[in-house]
Amino acid sequence: MPKYILFDTETTGTREEDRIIQVGAMIVDAQGKVEVFDELCSTVLPITIEAMAVHGITPDLIEGKGTFIETDFYQTLQSLNSQENCLIAHNMPFDMGMIEKEGFIPKLRIIDTLRVAKHLLPEQKSKALQYLRYALELYKDEQGEADKYNITIKAHDAIGDVLVMKLLLSKLVSLTKEKFPEFNPMQKMEELTRTPIFIETFVFGKHKGKKISDVCNSDIGYIHWMQKNMDLDVDMKYTLDKLIGHI
Repeated sequence: MPKYILFDTETTGTREEDRIIQVGAMIVDAQGKVEVFDELCSTVLPITIEAMAVHGITPDLIEGKGTFIETDFYQTLQSLNSQENCLIAHNMPFDMGMIEKEGFIPKLRIIDTLRVAKHLLPEQKSKALQYLRYALELYKDEQGEADKYNITIKAHDAIGDVLVMKLLLSKLVSLTKEKFPEFNPMQKMEELTRTPIFIETFVFGKHKGKKISDVCNSDIGYIHWMQKNMDLDVDMKYTLDKLIGHI
């Protein structure tokens, strides 16, 4: 019976060297049974002030706690680390990168609700979890869910964010069924997670607000400069490669 592992981390910061100090997770099986994890963990790295300002976790809260690999969640994750099960996060590269720093080698199927939202909710200005929480009115159902699992909802708190992600996942499942009725929705969302997205308009730089296709025709030198000098995400790389191929 497959299990779906929704998880989120809070960390000492966003630098390469930063580490996990909180993990929240909800593991759901095919019959709807839910197992909840909400654990603080210690690290030798100090928590940056910028990180504390976001998640509110201070050094005294993690003092004396075990490390991430000593958490119940990590031990459970290791036991479920197979292709039978699915790992789910909102902005998976960040959270996956964090657990990989701890030595985790993923063998699970992957769903990134951020990437799926980009495919299924193009009309939303932002795909950030807290934005979608309000834009999709998920907040109207969250207290009932929180009471069911004895969870306190706070923005930028690992388990609170996982609860919102669970509600978002349900919404995305419904949208996937509507748009792709011939497919298994979970399998389709795995595919959407891996599928790059064509970007229409620049949202940064000197051509902000312009259509990328127009800039490819009028300022190809800038496009080549971007490809050579900027750390472009998978969607921008895909978009530029596709457009340049047609010039």
